[in-house]
This record gives sequence, C-alpha cells and structure tokens, in this order.
Amino acid sequence: MTTESSPQRAYRAACPNCGAPVDFRSSASAFAVCTFCRSTLVRDGDALRKIGQSADLFDDHSPLQLGVTGVAQSEGFALVGRLQYRYGQGTWNEWHALFDNGRSGWLSEDNGAYVLGFDQPVNEVLPTGDKLIVGTALTVGGRRWHVASVTVAKLIAAQGELPHPPNLDRGFVVADLRAAGDEVGTLDYSQKDKPLWSVGRSVQLADLRLVGLNDGSGGGGGGAEKTLKARGIECPSCGAALEVKLSTTQSIVCHQCHAVVDVSQGVGGDLAHYAQENGSEPLIPLGTSGTLKLGAKQALSWQVVGYAERCEVPDEAEDEEQSFWREYLLYHRTAGFAFLIDAEDGWSWSAPVTGVPEGQGDKVKYQGQVYRRMYRYKGAVTYVLGEFYWQLQRNQLTDNADYLSGTRRLNREETREGDTHEVVWSAGEALSAETVRKAFRLAPDKAAALERDVTPTSSGGSWLAKLFLWGFILVVVLMLFRCGSRDNCRRELDVYGQSSMEYQTCLNNSRSSGRTGGGSWGGFSSGGGHK
Repeated sequence: MTTESSPQRAYRAACPNCGAPVDFRSSASAFAVCTFCRSTLVRDGDALRKIGQSADLFDDHSPLQLGVTGVAQSEGFALVGRLQYRYGQGTWNEWHALFDNGRSGWLSEDNGAYVLGFDQPVNEVLPTGDKLIVGTALTVGGRRWHVASVTVAKLIAAQGELPHPPNLDRGFVVADLRAAGDEVGTLDYSQKDKPLWSVGRSVQLADLRLVGLNDGSGGGGGGAEKTLKARGIECPSCGAALEVKLSTTQSIVCHQCHAVVDVSQGVGGDLAHYAQENGSEPLIPLGTSGTLKLGAKQALSWQVVGYAERCEVPDEAEDEEQSFWREYLLYHRTAGFAFLIDAEDGWSWSAPVTGVPEGQGDKVKYQGQVYRRMYRYKGAVTYVLGEFYWQLQRNQLTDNADYLSGTRRLNREETREGDTHEVVWSAGEALSAETVRKAFRLAPDKAAALERDVTPTSSGGSWLAKLFLWGFILVVVLMLFRCGSRDNCRRELDVYGQSSMEYQTCLNNSRSSGRTGGGSWGGFSSGGGHK
C-alpha cells in the first residue's frame, strides 16, 4: 500500500489475536500495539506475532492523538505511536513522530510542556540508573550534561507503531539531563542491554502547525485548546462539587473547605487529600486574565489558575529575618505555564527553562548574561488555591538559590519526593507593580496594596492607601507566624506528646540546613516535571 506522498512503503497486516488491521507507515518499525485488542505485536517476515498485552491508556485528556500531522525543522511529520508512563508525580506521554524523510522522533508531553527529541547513538560506557546523582555532570555523546532529574517510572500503556519493543513488565529509571545550549537529553533504562539516549529541545504546539488535534469529543478536531468542557469530581473531604478545568491538573483545591485533592491517578475511586489552614485571599483573583509580555515572547493573555503562599523555612540555629512570598500560576493554552511572583522586594515573573547555566557556585552565565548568586534557602508551601500541574505534598520542602543580573533573575530549585529527585532552573525578570495592575485591570485603589517598596511611616498617600498597606502588613505577620510556627506538627504533638519520636521527627523535617541568606524570588516551578 503506497501513496505518492509517502516516502516509504507502508505495510498492513492482520492482528493475529483479533484480526483487526494493523498499519506500519515506516519500514524501520518492527513493533506495534493493536488499536482494538491492545495486543503487543512484532513483525515476523510478512506476518505479525503477538508478544504481549498492553493495558488501556489512562485518559489524560491530551490534545494530541494518533494521526496528528505537523511540521518541525522544515519537515512534515505524523504521530504514529504513543508510550504512556506513570511515575510518582503522575503520568507523561512520549509520542512517536514519523517524519516524511523517514526519520523517527519523539514528542514528549508532560505538565503542559513539550520537547521534540531524536534517538542518538551511545558510545560511552554510562553509569547504571541507580548510580546517577542529580546535580552532577555527565559526558554523553562527547558533550557535557548536567543530571536534572532521576525518577523511577513504569510504562503502563502503548499504542500504535513503535521503533522499540515496549517494556510493560517492570519499572525502570528515567533520567533527564540538561545542557548549556538549552537542550534536554533523556536516558531511558527500560532496555536490559544499555540505556536509550535521545536529545531534543523545548517546542510550542503553536509552532508545529498541528492538524487533527483532539478537540475533546473523541475524534479529531481543530483547536489546540487544552481546557476541558467538564471533568467533575466530588471533594472527598466535604462533598462539594469540583470542576477540573485543565487537562494537566494534578492537584486541585476545594473552593469550599480548601482541602487539597490529588487527581494525578485519575478522578475515579478514592482520591487522596489533606486539609490545610486558611490563608489570605489573593490580590489577583483566580480566573482573572491579564496581558503580559514575558521575555522574548509576544504579549499573551495569561489566566491565573493557581495561587500559593510560600515562606523561607528558618534555621533555628541562626537568628535571621524570615522571608515570604506569594506566587500566581499563570496559564496560556499554547504557551503553557509561568509564574507571577509577589515578594518583599517587588514583583517578577518566572518560567522553567530547558537548559542550564554555565558555571556553578556564586556566578553563572546564561544566554550570554552573567548572574551572581544572592540567596540560598529552603522554601515551603503554606497555603494554596486553584489548580496545579504537579502533586502538592504536605510539608514539602525545596532547596532554592536565587541569582541576579540587573532586572533579570534565575532560580535553581531542587526537590526530593519519593522516587523522584529533580533540579529545575527558571528564568524571569522584575516587573513594576503598575505593570501588574494594568495587565490584570485591577482597580486603581489596589495600587498601594501591590507596592512593596513603601514604608508604613511614609507621609505621602491617602488614608485609603495606608489602610491597604497596613492590611497587607497584617497578612504578612499572619503568614510569618504560620510559616515559622510548628502547627504542621500539631497532630503529632497532641497524639504522641512533646518528647515523642514522632513529634521530634516532624520538627526536624520542618527545619532547614545550610541556609546562607534570605531569598524571596520564588519560582515553585519543578512540580515533579519529567521534561
């Protein structure tokens, strides 16, 4: 079966298990998964042989589907296969992209971000997955890479045409590596003989000129809209009806009782959740949209979908002032996610970057700009509202470092959660309070509440502005009290007593180590992301 537009001979055979037709668009592809019965098949001459069984795909409401076509690097491609993985923070997809010139690639989809990569040969003797250490350097393909994350994953389902046999039997290590040229590499230890190695770059769906995207109706559609028409669940804490609006949502906060609900494993069955203390209302309400130009991107309409209050976890051995900040999770349907940060030293924006800066220690270089490290600290989330593309964990701590170059900012955030260890770099820039107010069309009388450089003894300003300022200071005091207190260990104290091992362990887990300064730029940008 050939067509004039096909660069290779397409191949079709009947599934030996159910008789359904199974298509191969590439002569190099030797494996496929039957769309009808989920049988894993291998080409054996002119026939197909069953070698296993794939589970049903987890419905992650992806806008991508088999048959989608697009253009990358001036070459047309089609999505012909799919691998779906599960790890401690949720799931991600690897879409097999077959190009018109016969080349195979992988479009990785995770947390609303996309990386287009290609398999590369491995000539070096590489360490086993259990020997990889996040933050260290590794030479692969003659280049220097930095290990950004190491996670244990399992392939849970496969679909369509594949260049490698899918390993559906056991879990394995997947490691992401980053290079200074904004490249991302992936070491996949699913094969027994040696790891698979691929190299790619971050891409935007809008730049791929995709046709045939899933419109949510079960068939091919036209739009790249990633919001859902409806995905309703019941709050496991109070029973209130919750509507999950984003396809990438891993955690959602109940609007009634403020319980944090984990939806990373699907919306059916029991949903893990936990209660949280009340925090302050965001200055920019959830659902508000504002037009902002973030970096080199054109001005886009960003919607506030999440809100988090964070604080620096103090080292009790040091008597230093504690910092706090608030973050707004911004979403755009094709540009993904970014963060708007409200900190003591003003407003800024931040977004995860694919690569890593050059250098280490107190001075690094990124995109030709030299940054100096200003702060190192541990951060903790104390209160959240809305939806988030990562699993929110109670008492989760992050190790942060902030770098400054004029108005530009870099943040390095390290997270350890279960079988996942990850380092994510984010880049951004300072914003004026007036820019934020105008972007989200906030009332003029909120200007004073947005400012961070006004002292309470200032003689200027109206009584209304001072009232807003004093109200903000009260919120700050309450946040500091909650973050600096040990209320997170109240249950252990009440149940086991002050001298118990349970209570002391809880206290130790809440303390920081190695803090050398008070940071406030934030950037809770890792979220357990794979790419």
